[in-house]
Amino acid sequence: MNDYINWIEEKLLQINLVKSMDQAEGFSRLGYTKEEKASQEQFRLISQSLGLKTYEDAAGNQWALWEVDKQAGWIATGSHVDTVYNGGGYDGSAGVVASLAAVKMLKDESFQPRKNIAIIAFACEESARFNVSTIGSKAISGLLDKEKVASYEDVNGVTLEKAFTKRGLDWQRIQDAQLEDDQLEQFIELHIEQASKLEKSGKEIGIVRSIAQPTRLHITCTGKTNHTGTTPMNERQDALVAIAPLITFIEEATIEINQEQAVALVATVSTIQNTPNSMSMIPGEVVVGIDIRSTKADLKHRLVEKVNRFVQQIEMNKPVSFTIKTLVDDEPTDLDPGIQETLTNICEKFGLSSMSLDSGAGHDVMNMSKRWPCGLIFIPCRDGISHHPLEHANMEDLLKGTKVIAEYLKKTSC
Repeated sequence: MNDYINWIEEKLLQINLVKSMDQAEGFSRLGYTKEEKASQEQFRLISQSLGLKTYEDAAGNQWALWEVDKQAGWIATGSHVDTVYNGGGYDGSAGVVASLAAVKMLKDESFQPRKNIAIIAFACEESARFNVSTIGSKAISGLLDKEKVASYEDVNGVTLEKAFTKRGLDWQRIQDAQLEDDQLEQFIELHIEQASKLEKSGKEIGIVRSIAQPTRLHITCTGKTNHTGTTPMNERQDALVAIAPLITFIEEATIEINQEQAVALVATVSTIQNTPNSMSMIPGEVVVGIDIRSTKADLKHRLVEKVNRFVQQIEMNKPVSFTIKTLVDDEPTDLDPGIQETLTNICEKFGLSSMSLDSGAGHDVMNMSKRWPCGLIFIPCRDGISHHPLEHANMEDLLKGTKVIAEYLKKTSC
């Protein structure tokens, strides 16, 4: 098995476009950029070396197909190759490499599937660039609202549609990436856990039951910009002062809800835009971005209601106004119980310890599961760190996950 570990490590470096995974600044390979495209090209090269047919769909997703029968259905696996700003090189990439390695295992043992096996490297999974995630898998699943997201901008004011076009793709055709119901039969994804439950429990494989999809808000507080040196304190309409208590309130309200029930709710004030952001000018407008997640939608909505009431109280006491814009309000996703059972049995067959858990992070599989039976497995990541240069997964753990995927593909493609 050392040969497979070496192969996995080599291909992980290739997908990440580096000679060492130790990168002090991490990886910044945002969706629909030249960096993502370069990684996708390496995916194609590796796939072609395995004898797979490769192509790009209308959403920029990369496909590698082990085609054995044009009339047969597809069993698919995969993940994504884009990253957040200064992120890690295992989030997404580990799942892509594990899928490639699983196919290599099957080919090395001369396995002959009766169904076609597809590997997908999804485009623009992360929300880091446009504040909307999983563009590629939404397009495949028919869940993309093309008109709504076209004007979403990155930090440089580049819209999603413009970035897509610059990437060499046709925005008007993006929905052509949608698959027919009978084309795909099942999908399975491997991912690093991005938490520490596996590591703390000593378990080797996590089998995911449910995915906590996000509710994301932009809350704008509008006051009035004025001179910091000449405006009396009692005449100010300082938007930053007015909105500041909301940040603490969101943390406290989330903790309070968690104390009342067992299912986890998390909320983060993760972005702040302060205008005009000048030392000599009173902030006239502040926009905060809030990310709320749970596997129970009603918990997310309870927090949003609390936020609404708190904002109304601020408006009553401060000379400012608030607007709340919901960017995303996605329903949590339950994954296929039958696939979970199959994965558990595979782990038992190989003597791998496993546990059922939920995912606090979103993944492409959550969109795919709206149309087809889907499964998600986790492997441990060191100290639960993710979206950070210190993100790390052991090659031995990646090999264990690869073996599970290979066995699953074998069972379902016969």
